[in-house]
Amino acid sequence: MSQEQTVSLVDVLEEDEELEEEASAVLAGSDSDHCSYPQGYVKRQALYACSSCTPKGGEAAGVCLACSYKCHEGHNLFELYTKRNFRCDCGNRKFTDLQCKLQLEKEEVNSLNKYSQNFFGVYCTCSRPYPDPDDQVEDEMIQCVLCEDWLHGRHLGCVVPDSVELHEMTCESCMNKTSFLWTYAAHLSVPGAAVQLKEESEADESNRNLPHKEETVEEVIEPSCKRSREEAEPSCRLKELQAIDQKRVQSGAVFWPSGWRSKLCSCTTCKERLSEAGLSFLLDESDTVLAYENKGKNNEQRQPGHDPLMSALDHLNHVQQLEIIHGYNDMKTELKDFLQRFAEDGKVSLELNIYIDFS
Repeated sequence: MSQEQTVSLVDVLEEDEELEEEASAVLAGSDSDHCSYPQGYVKRQALYACSSCTPKGGEAAGVCLACSYKCHEGHNLFELYTKRNFRCDCGNRKFTDLQCKLQLEKEEVNSLNKYSQNFFGVYCTCSRPYPDPDDQVEDEMIQCVLCEDWLHGRHLGCVVPDSVELHEMTCESCMNKTSFLWTYAAHLSVPGAAVQLKEESEADESNRNLPHKEETVEEVIEPSCKRSREEAEPSCRLKELQAIDQKRVQSGAVFWPSGWRSKLCSCTTCKERLSEAGLSFLLDESDTVLAYENKGKNNEQRQPGHDPLMSALDHLNHVQQLEIIHGYNDMKTELKDFLQRFAEDGKVSLELNIYIDFS
């Protein structure tokens, strides 16, 4: 018995708190009471796919957070985390036997929504479910910032950097579809995530020293007529990077550091290029998942009395809800304070039975 691995209740409570914070960051940025359909194509929101209503082989569809609670309770749902520019499908033509309880009038189809294999519960280049009952390898799933599919770390074709939650990732498939991003990757991507070309690593140091860069700048600004045009129009940052001709292996996924979007060129030509590729959102810092999560955390802070438990107790009357919520919060606070005294003892193992009287 003494050799058995034990987990302290402090560990359980701390892990529960971490999971609760993660869930709050995702869910608190979306409305859990009202269908998001009237808002149109929402910039970013938590989404779900219901395999009970739209099984594999049918049309892909996504529902908002509120509809997952109110209209699809007890159904088999796939959690899609967040998606951008999506309008809730709940109750439209794709749901032949279900009408949205929160928003009765909806168009037959949301033509601007984008769907992927995720809406049928499979992910990555391996097209497997997550969690995968047949996969015993522990691996994290990372979302591509462009296609928003989730990929296993081992299937990215590159080294996954530390603190990956602070970076954005673009999968190899999306990089190849938007080849100009490889130029940015050579200069802006997270160091060490990909191996640089051998030619670059063996290049003469003089090819990358300061005098050489000054020489290039002189060539650019030498003609007076060009100088006047540059004063009137901002220069193209992408062309400047292409002129440097820094090499990088063009394979595998690319990880981007925080703030990389602000370094993308926003000249007229590049804006048009991003728009044609459907990537205008890359110039918007508030489009990031991190910005969305921070918004959710701020919403939680503005509602100090809110707890996710309330959503699970909607079937109780107001008095019962208040009694249980207050009791639960008091118990959790007091229990954690008490057990924190034993935090240094990693072998504290307790069996806790909690009985709640709903009568």
